[in-house]
Amino acid sequence: MAKQGGMHLGSYALFLVALFQWGFSGLAILDPVDFLALQSIRKSLHDLPGSNYLASWDFTSDPCNFAGVYCESDRVVALNLGDPRAGSPGLTGRIDSAIGKLSALVELSIVPGRIYGSLPVSISQLKGLRFLAISRNFVSGDIPATVGELRRLKTLDLSYNQLTGGIPHSVGTLPELTNVILCHNHLSGSVPPFHSQVLTRLDLKHNALSGSLAPNSLPASLQSLSLSWNQLTGPVDNLLSRLNKLNYLDLSLNQFTGPIPVRLFSFAITNLQLERNSFSGPVQPANQVTIPTVDLSHNRLSGHISPMFSTVQNLYLNNNQFTGKVPASFVNRLLSASIRILYLQHNYLTGIEINPTAEIPLRSSICLQYNCMVPPVQTACPLKAGKEKIRPTAQCNEWKG
Repeated sequence: MAKQGGMHLGSYALFLVALFQWGFSGLAILDPVDFLALQSIRKSLHDLPGSNYLASWDFTSDPCNFAGVYCESDRVVALNLGDPRAGSPGLTGRIDSAIGKLSALVELSIVPGRIYGSLPVSISQLKGLRFLAISRNFVSGDIPATVGELRRLKTLDLSYNQLTGGIPHSVGTLPELTNVILCHNHLSGSVPPFHSQVLTRLDLKHNALSGSLAPNSLPASLQSLSLSWNQLTGPVDNLLSRLNKLNYLDLSLNQFTGPIPVRLFSFAITNLQLERNSFSGPVQPANQVTIPTVDLSHNRLSGHISPMFSTVQNLYLNNNQFTGKVPASFVNRLLSASIRILYLQHNYLTGIEINPTAEIPLRSSICLQYNCMVPPVQTACPLKAGKEKIRPTAQCNEWKG
């Protein structure tokens, strides 16, 4: 088909028809580059069965009235593709490279659906983009390194896709990032340093990331950090000690080593998940711990259990190498139902001072099996605790030795 100034005559003719109609209706005239970009984007997308989202995209009418298209003057500034209502089927197709022509775009989002193919490199042309969210689709391939050219980007959410390759180091250099959500992909390689001093949320869980984290690799502004279900290694005590604004921390199911910094237990965290790593050494907080849920299970922690943990509502210390007796403060708080869950199974504990006839409140649970003592009391243990009640004497003697 013949072209006029780089555009197909069919598209150009449709634009002229729309231009003629808008002129008589008194509407602002959309920039022709934006008009043609929207046409290309529309051709690459389709409604999934049950969705009627794209029905309003009639190019003989004003595109600024299309569902999900928001304009200022003659430019498209926001594109929210798909029906945002919960349970809507979403869209399928690819993200056309013409997206890069919408040079005034500040916000780009696509609701959950079946968008496939790679992220177009042309996204890097959107120099004013602040919000990029394409989650719960089937986007694949690498994250383009040129995303690092979006210097005004605040939110990057590409979670729940099929992305592979590494997280480009250029992403970590973006100065205004506040939210980075790349969880539930197939990303590999190391976690790049993040330099933004306003970054509050970093969620990289459920990937295949590896390597260690340098003490200064994450900013002190972080409030929520989730790195679980990766293959990350090395110590993190110096790093975590700096992140005193954290209110949520999940490093579970990695291969982190070294001590857990006691300063961490004084932070205003609501949920602390450090289970299934290789953290080692004693854990002795300086003050009573007020974090509602603390999970340190399945590590190599040792020494006595600190009474400072008796103020935790849900405490998981099972599958470690703790020794000695359970402090009396735990018993008092357990019987008053202040402690809901106290899992101490699979350690080397030698005693707990509690009356065998004591009634454990119905809403509380304690598991003591497979230690170096006969459990005097016990509620139902989780199935994974196994059936053996007491650790073999030989193991206990070996540990004492």
